[in-house]
Amino acid sequence: MPRFTDYFSEMKLVFATNNQHKLQEIKHLLGDSIELLCLNDFNCTDEIPENQETLEGNASEKSFYIFNKYGLNCFADDTGLEIESLNGEPGVYSARYAGDARSAENNMNLVLEKLSEIKNRNARFRTVISLVIDGQETQFEGVVSGLILEEKRGTTGFGYDPIFKPDESHLSFAEMPMSEKSKISHRGRAVQKLVEYLSQFKTA
Repeated sequence: MPRFTDYFSEMKLVFATNNQHKLQEIKHLLGDSIELLCLNDFNCTDEIPENQETLEGNASEKSFYIFNKYGLNCFADDTGLEIESLNGEPGVYSARYAGDARSAENNMNLVLEKLSEIKNRNARFRTVISLVIDGQETQFEGVVSGLILEEKRGTTGFGYDPIFKPDESHLSFAEMPMSEKSKISHRGRAVQKLVEYLSQFKTA
């Protein structure tokens, strides 16, 4: 089985996804420090399981699935939008909140509908990354707080980005260039912790 130090010496790491939006965002965050491989790079077309009831559980399930099946050190993430007045919904069900079709438009419309008569629009995005190195797992969390807008704004980003405005900005995530979003996003904060952790292997 490949050792992580072998991969890191070549600046390569597997990200357990074929989601091109996530892949581009993570590549932007990592910069040139690591060559990021996705599932397509080793012909994995599996439907990676996400059967857990928490973000932590889903991230772990995905990363260990790749490690156990392919013997590759890797990381996986799971992200949820947690809305205060909806008792943390959609949370772990964010991608399929409006149904198994995983339609971002339908998901956003459902959120806006549920909040139409609610004044408290506080929310947060939370990302959990599960990194598996030689069978040992380390998790990293990134959180950004903000509020749900009353209508969609912006055309960049993906998922719930057009209806989420972080506290640090007057723009929605979908109105920001990736370089600006990456500085404050939940995924950006989790990836920063990942990079800091990985740096110890580079300097060891």
